[in-house]
Amino acid sequence: MTQVKVPTLGESVSEAIIAKWLKAEGEAVAMDEPLVELETDKVTIEVNAPEAGVLGVISAQEGDTVEVGALLCELGEGTGSAPKPTAKAESTPTDTQTESVAAGAVALSPAVRKMVNDNNLDASQITGTGKGGRLTKEDVQKFMTSGNTASAAPAAKPSPSAAPAAPRETKAREERVRMTKLRQTIASRLKEAQTEAAILTTFNEIDMGAYMDMRKAYKETFEKKHGVKLGFMSIFVKAACQALKEFPAVNAEIDGTDIVYKNYYDIGVAVSTPQGLVVPNVRDADQKSFADIEKDIGELAGLAREGKLGMDAMMGGTFTITNGGVFGSMMSTPILNRPQSAILGMHKTMMRPMVMPDGSIEARPMMYVALSYDHRVVDGRESVSFLVRIKEMLEDPARLLIEA
Repeated sequence: MTQVKVPTLGESVSEAIIAKWLKAEGEAVAMDEPLVELETDKVTIEVNAPEAGVLGVISAQEGDTVEVGALLCELGEGTGSAPKPTAKAESTPTDTQTESVAAGAVALSPAVRKMVNDNNLDASQITGTGKGGRLTKEDVQKFMTSGNTASAAPAAKPSPSAAPAAPRETKAREERVRMTKLRQTIASRLKEAQTEAAILTTFNEIDMGAYMDMRKAYKETFEKKHGVKLGFMSIFVKAACQALKEFPAVNAEIDGTDIVYKNYYDIGVAVSTPQGLVVPNVRDADQKSFADIEKDIGELAGLAREGKLGMDAMMGGTFTITNGGVFGSMMSTPILNRPQSAILGMHKTMMRPMVMPDGSIEARPMMYVALSYDHRVVDGRESVSFLVRIKEMLEDPARLLIEA
């Protein structure tokens, strides 16, 4: 038998969730054929068969949380005939057994095992509703809230604040779907940003007419030469890099009691995918041309939507740009992408009546922009001035060429 284990998942990633088994026990597999999908807090990856054979016993079920190096399954020799099922002997823990032994008699995921042990419960007394009768976190929560707190070893009753809240009953015409690991992480980090950072948002508006005229004049030549369309994101990335150089606090982050100023510009570009929002980075964006930035964004967005984006692409960004305008948003207050100290929000360009310098009124293509920032690092003067510089460069794109 060849053991298939959870591979190294990347920097700072130590666990994953079994998202989906692509093969069943007893099924023949070819070398390098995908066996299972693992979902981390950043990406979904496939684990392939290291050799041809037959999938033996699956050690981790869908929904289980597994750590790097944990056993996923075994591969054996054969032609793919399904193995005969073997009866599993049920073991009843004695009064003198510890809870860890009692829990070990029941197939538990690491998360469920921790909940059982932390609350000193006897897993054999809890009815499992998961696949194959496995215990889920909801089963344990319901068991605890029902007043059934008998345990194999007496312990102090946990305080109400320590007990996990039981899920409410699912009503008719409702569907309960488990949050993906990515969605859980998004939720956790967004809440963390609101809790830890002193977030403020400043707004401005940009007349996009000059850039739209330039884009219209050169888009065909640009696409023919570079093989990529000239969009709106590249000029915002270039303008952001220039403004970040002038206001370095916006490109900094807090580390303990220190402020770390970054003299490089890895610009995160928020991409919406079926699995959730991800933010891959355009590395050293200040050193790249409009065409290079457009190519990078297109490639990263494509990989993200296909679920093939590597974790290294999302690590270490210094500043983020998000474009809610593609969905029709006119104004929003974006949340920081921690540990970064600021995020720029673009919105939909709309024709609006504007009073011109000579007092006349014209219909102009206007975009609202927003800068959310951590007031612990960035002062109001810096945040407002930063956004004004973005406005100036977008309304007069020639400024970007001479850095004026």
